[in-house]
Amino acid sequence: MRLRTFTMRTKKHRHVLASPPKILALGFLACIILGAISLKLPWSTFEPITWFEAFFTATSAVTVTGLSLFNVTDQLTLLGKVIISILVQVGGLGFVTFAILAASSLGRRISIDQQVLAMEAFNQTNVNKLHHTAFMVIKYTLSIQIIAMALLALWWAYTGESQNNPLYTAVFHVSMAFNNAGFMLFNANPTMFHQDAVTVGITTLSIIIGGIGFPVLQDIFHHRRWSRLSVYSKVVIIATIILNIVGFGTIWAVEANNPLTLQNLPARQQALASWLQAVASRTAGYESMPVESMRHASLILLMVYMFIGGGSFSTASGIKINTFIVLYVAVRAYLRQQADVVLMRRTIPTSTVQKALALVFITVLWIIFGSFFIAIFDDLPFRELLFEVVSAITTTGMSDGITAKLSTPSQILILVYMYVGRLGPLTLVYVLATRKSSRISYPETHFQVG
Repeated sequence: MRLRTFTMRTKKHRHVLASPPKILALGFLACIILGAISLKLPWSTFEPITWFEAFFTATSAVTVTGLSLFNVTDQLTLLGKVIISILVQVGGLGFVTFAILAASSLGRRISIDQQVLAMEAFNQTNVNKLHHTAFMVIKYTLSIQIIAMALLALWWAYTGESQNNPLYTAVFHVSMAFNNAGFMLFNANPTMFHQDAVTVGITTLSIIIGGIGFPVLQDIFHHRRWSRLSVYSKVVIIATIILNIVGFGTIWAVEANNPLTLQNLPARQQALASWLQAVASRTAGYESMPVESMRHASLILLMVYMFIGGGSFSTASGIKINTFIVLYVAVRAYLRQQADVVLMRRTIPTSTVQKALALVFITVLWIIFGSFFIAIFDDLPFRELLFEVVSAITTTGMSDGITAKLSTPSQILILVYMYVGRLGPLTLVYVLATRKSSRISYPETHFQVG
């Protein structure tokens, strides 16, 4: 009897040892595999695609990246486009949200290890808030997307901008924009991001709302007053506004005299194109002008914005705006010789600063290694391969036009980077290495830095 009890406890202990990041990684992998099998069905494409193309596209959809080895607009059937949209929704909202809702609908209690997994995905510390957060995510997401789809469909029906069914194209377009995926699943008017202010407005607003983070949206809907918002929400909103305005002005100024991008457009169209490009650069992936024709200065700005990304627990990736802000105030505190890292009269814990440093350091290492190996596999201009690596690890989906031209090893590397970028580099490290705590304390030593 004792032996049986010991065995049951051992099995239970082994089950708990499966860390939440590891389960999260396997869950996304399972979604990718199912998506690849679905895309390989003969009814999903007009012409057969290889297993690698199906797996690459499914990975790009689940990781809400938008890179592809073929023209998804012309190659995918209606079923294939629906599959892409479902994969994007699952990847954007996270399979954990759907898992919790499914368990709640069946009236089942979530186990302790499942609660830990959900708290890891939702970045929550209170188990009691998990169900509420999951339902709020679905509620806000569906409501916002339905409103945006309806407005865009009505506008396209009124103006005749859409070359297909307005409702059909609006549903696909808003799904991709809100989830920061960047796939174009319909034959769009090439001037829609230059001339149509309403389309640009709805598209960029969907991108911003999807990328700002669900905790911020929940805070806004719950409190509805600026003074009652949390410090986190205020900082993310202010930083988002500043980044978008600075990016808009910089791209417009740099590209205004570029004959390959904005020079031949009227001022109003230049403004619309610059605004969409600035907003979409932080992981959405839409392009209002050909990236390969943009100046080097603009590409540097785009890579910085892709690196920063959106807010935590959002459809965007990157290191996240909040991580960037934490590092900024930490550097500011050091330069001012302040003992504490303070943001809006609140002290940032040392553990949070360390996590931000680790995330940035690991992401930079991924970019360096990826650029190094692709440079070995393919003889390409450095700006093109660096941009491709940054776009993949940040799941932005913008491309300098080389994705389909890369060799198979490089494409495999880009595929892995999309997967890593959606999980988060720090989460992947947690998967590979179990955190070990030590009760031993060592004496300090003087170590020169800088």
